[in-house]
Amino acid sequence: MATYECSQCGMAVNATCAKCDAPLVNDTLKLEDGSEVQVSKCPNGHGMIKSPLCCGQDMTCTTN
Repeated sequence: MATYECSQCGMAVNATCAKCDAPLVNDTLKLEDGSEVQVSKCPNGHGMIKSPLCCGQDMTCTTN
């Protein structure tokens, strides 16, 4: 399971898909301008969300 943790305050979260209860996986979405955005997506194709923010920045991801 992907765990997202704030490097500033230490807050951590785990996320699951509400449709199938599968743990979301960390991924990167490449935009048309070449930049990349960190996302969390359902491994069963139910969609993706922008990865969590805390203290005004993306939380870093580790996989347990």
